[in-house]
Amino acid sequence: MIETRNIEQSELVYLLGAEEDHFFDLKGRDIQPSKLQETFVAFANADGGDIYVGIEDAEYKGERVRPFETKEHANAILAVLLEQTSPSVENVSVEFLSIGVGYILHISIPKSPKVHYTASGDCYIRLNAGKHKIKGDRVTSLAYSKGSLLYERTAVSSISVEDIIESEILENYMQRIGTGLAPEKFLRKQRLLAEQNSSLKPSVACVLLFDEEPQASIDTRCAVKVYRLRTTETEYKRENLAEMPATITGPVEAVIISAIKKVKELVDGSSFYEGDSLVKLQYPAEAIKEVLVNAVLHRDYSLNDDIHVKIFDNRLEISSPGKLPGYMSVANIYEERFSRNPNLVRMLHNLPNPLNHDIGEGLDTVKNELRKAGLVDPDFEERGNTFVVTMRHQRIASIEDVILSYLDKNPDAVITNKIARSLSGEDDINKVKKALQKLRSDGKIALVDERATAFNYQYKKV
Repeated sequence: MIETRNIEQSELVYLLGAEEDHFFDLKGRDIQPSKLQETFVAFANADGGDIYVGIEDAEYKGERVRPFETKEHANAILAVLLEQTSPSVENVSVEFLSIGVGYILHISIPKSPKVHYTASGDCYIRLNAGKHKIKGDRVTSLAYSKGSLLYERTAVSSISVEDIIESEILENYMQRIGTGLAPEKFLRKQRLLAEQNSSLKPSVACVLLFDEEPQASIDTRCAVKVYRLRTTETEYKRENLAEMPATITGPVEAVIISAIKKVKELVDGSSFYEGDSLVKLQYPAEAIKEVLVNAVLHRDYSLNDDIHVKIFDNRLEISSPGKLPGYMSVANIYEERFSRNPNLVRMLHNLPNPLNHDIGEGLDTVKNELRKAGLVDPDFEERGNTFVVTMRHQRIASIEDVILSYLDKNPDAVITNKIARSLSGEDDINKVKKALQKLRSDGKIALVDERATAFNYQYKKV
């Protein structure tokens, strides 16, 4: 039974004023079901979204609200969307919005872990406020991105099974887990071999695990690059580099261990100025480890890019190629579990004292370790086709508390917006500006020079 609810006038006004975008679309009631299905599929294949049928878009000349006279008039649309999409989209929410003279159909589509097609066999994806038809390699890339097709199982043509069998890395791994199987039988049993042209080849996961130099064998880039940047700005220049970026290569376990060591070395040896005070960068080692492990194990290896670890003066950013897989999103990242590279995760987890916890536990550890250290929770963001985790050198205390604490410890010092941003770890210049204005209006700080321009404001303790 589809729910029906009365729509408030304020909600209707909001819908009429809203701009169509990556997550929102309006459609007239006369749209052909097959055309609406293209938009429906596009949302499911992207990040989900909402469709309202019965409201014309902003360019329509005339009355934009043209609802269905009865709910039954929407049956043809629902039949096509829900029964003729292949495969069916799970967890779609449908409701009728009653406006007295008829009904608006509201369809809420979740981000799907599968790739979907229309009844005519076409695949679409939502980009900004439109749908785009994709085919061939782009559909395959979408499947890799979602995790519905596992790139880690793809055969690697440049290397033979014998090359892996003779690898000391494989021999060491088998000794550590205590298996008595012959190497090739072990690889077969672990589903690490893939068929290519009627012969067996090592899979991507197999090469990442046991090849001495996977970065030379796999077609896409799969190293880790580590930078130390002496700045707090998002846009940085070459002169901000403390040294040339370190490029870390090798099998995944060695890459993770070496990356952890390099980041720790750069963090432990780094400091920056908060006003006149020299402050040592400090992040919990366990938090760094967990984020790096996740980045290496859950990245999209079909994308031709490395993992980038950037150590700024006030934050640590780890960028991993690929959006969040399956039905995972930034909003549900602590609750949901989905592995893009299950073989890679499983094989590493089979080792004694493994680097990786079960899927999802690592991020809880990151948050808890940062809180123990008195630092704010990590930030998660999808930037284009990259997933970024940011750990800020920002105390849990408010910006105002950080400013007053600094001035209490340094009675003769002055503070500026830039210094306050560095002290608090807050990058938003306007947030810091509001904090300074509040402290000034509360009589806790004052301008050093009332005649200074806003850009040159300096504050002192009252």
